[in-house]
Amino acid sequence: LARVERYEVTERARLEVDRAAHVLQSPVAGRVVESRITLGREVKAGDVLIELDASQQNLQLREERARLAALHPLVEAARNELAAQEKAQAADSDATHAAQEVARAQIKEGFVMADLAAAEARRDELLISQGLTSQRDAARSKAEAQSRRAANESLQLTIGRLESERIKNASDRETNRKHLLGEMARIEGDIAIAARTIERLELEIQRRKVRAPISGRFGEVPVLRTGSYLAEGDKLGAIVPAGRLLVIAEFLPAAALGRIHPGQPGRLRLDGFPWAQYGAIRAHVETVAEEVRDGRVRVELAIESSPQSTLPLQHGLPGTVEVRVEQVAPAALALRAAGQLLATPKSTFAPEPAR
Repeated sequence: LARVERYEVTERARLEVDRAAHVLQSPVAGRVVESRITLGREVKAGDVLIELDASQQNLQLREERARLAALHPLVEAARNELAAQEKAQAADSDATHAAQEVARAQIKEGFVMADLAAAEARRDELLISQGLTSQRDAARSKAEAQSRRAANESLQLTIGRLESERIKNASDRETNRKHLLGEMARIEGDIAIAARTIERLELEIQRRKVRAPISGRFGEVPVLRTGSYLAEGDKLGAIVPAGRLLVIAEFLPAAALGRIHPGQPGRLRLDGFPWAQYGAIRAHVETVAEEVRDGRVRVELAIESSPQSTLPLQHGLPGTVEVRVEQVAPAALALRAAGQLLATPKSTFAPEPAR
């Protein structure tokens, strides 16, 4: 008639921080210049842990910065030359326009003087017919009229020549302007490429400084010495973040599913710490997985703190977990065991024994 406690037991259990450990990997291949990784060391997020050789990238970075510094004056000089040409083009256009206006004014004056000379020539011819003037005076008046007409024609040709020169100069300056614009575009393109190259090289240099992604303590480290070669993706250790310790146990499905529930009491006995001397860690079930993975069911237990406990609780310690699943009479246990024995086929292996 007594009631006895029945436990499900597994030896696949360990202490884990409720936050997953972060595994460090080498982002690039390279030779180790400096390593600050030591087992148990506390690190903060952003701390430089390993520096890989970046001498080639640093050399390329200095070259690109020097090239970029030389390109800026070139584009500035091209800009100044373009501005000077535009100013000279405007001045030449104004000068040509003024010269053409002067020539047009002279042509107008020439037309008036030519008309006056022609009138005098016609008058002298009339006077010659009347015997009132000499042939010499008439010839002089006629020559003056022809000279005025020739001067007007010359001025008209000058206006055309000035217009042709203006068009030719404008065409030459436009060609030179397009050449300068193309040169500026090429230099500005080189500047943009150099700037992007500098950004890429700076990123490559930073990638060769392996930083801590999170704050925590190194729980696993490889042997790294100065000069060691790392391939991309090589494991560099694991950082265990600070957090609440949980007991992670893995039970057989027959022992856990339908039998272990949140709230049930349990206890953890750590391997290497005899329970008769150190005692056990009290805990209770928090969550039970509903899926079977690798033939086991994951059960998480919360630790119930005890000031009298001398056990060094830390991430990774293995042990054995016992979870109390029920209180039952011995007679019921005997009947249940007999029923299971009769119902189990001979070729079936017995499940893991429970205590």
